[in-house]
Amino acid sequence: MKIVIQIVLWVVIGVLGYLTYNAVYGPVEFNKVRDRRYVDVVEKMKDIRDVQVAHREIIGNYEDNFEDLIKFVDTAQYTITQRRDTSFLDEEYKKTYGVDQYKEAVVIDTLGFASVKDSIFGDSDRYKDMMYIPHTDNKRFKIEAGYIDDEGTKIPVFEVRAPKDLILADQDPDLLVQEKQTVAVDGVDGEAITVGSMTQVKTNGNWPKNFGDN
Repeated sequence: MKIVIQIVLWVVIGVLGYLTYNAVYGPVEFNKVRDRRYVDVVEKMKDIRDVQVAHREIIGNYEDNFEDLIKFVDTAQYTITQRRDTSFLDEEYKKTYGVDQYKEAVVIDTLGFASVKDSIFGDSDRYKDMMYIPHTDNKRFKIEAGYIDDEGTKIPVFEVRAPKDLILADQDPDLLVQEKQTVAVDGVDGEAITVGSMTQVKTNGNWPKNFGDN
């Protein structure tokens, strides 16, 4: 009987020790995994944003299809220009009043062209899989693009989302629920990491600086 009681006590001690370890170190390990993964997701989102901004600058709008964004990176070019001030003689004024008068003007010279791919990614080809959320077995970012109306003016907007449910799918479910309810200065608020907005004119993300520049 004494042996049985000792065995039961050891089992109870073991279970309590395990529960204590999980209560103390579980959240610590969760946070370490979360932070590493968020940094990777943010880095890829910044690449997507750079491509979208280039698309807006060259084409005039944002894109909601990753395959078309990849084609854009492969083929598009920036126009390199130089702005300079100049002046010219106003012939009409001289003809009317018999006096020379010069008008100021701005001339835009085209100096050449630069590849979007080389400008943003250099020798890297990482843009070819920019649609996949890191650490999710190739789950895709949700991407949207369109326009919002600002007093009759159509302004292009875009948004890219990576749900926390996908980024942390293999982590403790209870801690994931808590993470989705985060409201903190040094945390990512809400249920997803996002960049851009379909309701506001902005291109920044919802992550704090500890996960990457915004």
